Amino acid sequence: MMNVINGVSTLIIPIVILFVVADGLVHKVNVYEAFIDGATDGIKITAGIVPTLIGLFLAVRVFDDSGVLDLITGCLMPLAGALHAPASVLPVMITKLFSSGSATSLMLQIFEASGPDSTPGLMSATMLSSTESVFYTMSVFLMAAGVTKSRYTLPGALISVAAGVAVSIILANLLS
Repeated sequence: MMNVINGVSTLIIPIVILFVVADGLVHKVNVYEAFIDGATDGIKITAGIVPTLIGLFLAVRVFDDSGVLDLITGCLMPLAGALHAPASVLPVMITKLFSSGSATSLMLQIFEASGPDSTPGLMSATMLSSTESVFYTMSVFLMAAGVTKSRYTLPGALISVAAGVAVSIILANLLS
């Protein structure tokens, strides 16, 4: 069975490429030219969002190194206790709003300290997979799309993150 899965997984990308080229030929589209145009647009978008990415990475680093993350975590301790969430997952929850990479690093520290099957390990892993890096995603996608007024995007994103965090806490407590 594993050989079948390996065989199929190695063929998926070539089959998709073949399908796209065949579809382009059927619809009389110059596939190579469309590819070059798309790649050029992709490079322009990437160059445009690099300053935003650098700013976000710098902000996350300053946020962590300055002690603000520890201060916020300390303020949220009573809330964590009321929600039956270990204090060690609070930095993961806060950092995830800005950077998935930094939050993953914190989760790995929890794995080392408590183990991946512990309540904090399950909670942080579930939290990372059920929430989004709101500020990173908004800045990158809204900037790439040229959106200047995000209106309800931030409140909606924060509500969805809160729901993901709540479900993560509930599931981790049920499973451990």
